[in-house]
Amino acid sequence: MITGTFTALITPFRSSDGSVDFEALKNLIAFQIKGGVEGVVPCGTTGESPTLTHKEHREVIAKVVEWTKEIDAEKIVIAGTGSNSTSEAIELTQAAGKDGADYALVVNPYYNKPTQEGLYKHFMSIADASEIPLVLYNIPGRTAVKLERDTIVKLANHPNIVAIKEATGDLNFMTDLVAHLPKDFSLLSGDDNLLLPILSIGGRGVISVISNVFPKETSQITRLYMDGNIQEAREKFFQLFPLCKAMFIETNPIPVKYAASLTGLCENVLRLPMTPLSKDHESTLRSLIREFSN
Repeated sequence: MITGTFTALITPFRSSDGSVDFEALKNLIAFQIKGGVEGVVPCGTTGESPTLTHKEHREVIAKVVEWTKEIDAEKIVIAGTGSNSTSEAIELTQAAGKDGADYALVVNPYYNKPTQEGLYKHFMSIADASEIPLVLYNIPGRTAVKLERDTIVKLANHPNIVAIKEATGDLNFMTDLVAHLPKDFSLLSGDDNLLLPILSIGGRGVISVISNVFPKETSQITRLYMDGNIQEAREKFFQLFPLCKAMFIETNPIPVKYAASLTGLCENVLRLPMTPLSKDHESTLRSLIREFSN
């Protein structure tokens, strides 16, 4: 069962030519593992995967696997391999498996808006073709289509589909979902600001944005809760909560890229159509980080 804190890694880019900054990526991975996260997630939304070429996508995953396992072979790599083309998602997922990823994170097909039957067949086809287990990614705010409860429960019966990253933001939906899922199927929060509530309804952890910058603090929340130290987990969650919200004052990963640049983790470089954080929001985020760090 997948349990714990998994960082949805940013992809650092160089200001000189816009290429992937692999040196910064390697340092970011070391920072995450030192901070105590259970694993990392390259090439997701936070990693600006829509703007990576297929060559870059595969190279980022391969390097993340290599550097993560060099430091700690027990740490988990969940590779983002989703697409709105089923055949492309299969290709990306198979490549991630060959490159050593432990799991694949597969998002709802976006833009083409399939029916529930289409979603079911999409994910079943990928699961059938993959050598590594899948984590479903339900984020209708970005994909314009939602995996409904009954579809998820049907998919959870496939032995190669083992978890879901839930980013609907709907606790009623997630509570009902947990009540119908197999006990060994993990529901992971896709929203840092809902981590504690989701743990309280039976969630098993988080795929986190804020942990790029605060891996120790984020992973402590999940670990404390799972160990039964609920009050301490609650206190730490509320300390981090303003920053969790601030990571979405503009579209992710714009704020977290800026926050990471403040702490020296990477340059504040994004690929179009993403643009840097506005000056007003820069001031807000700097103040929150300063306040939290003190």
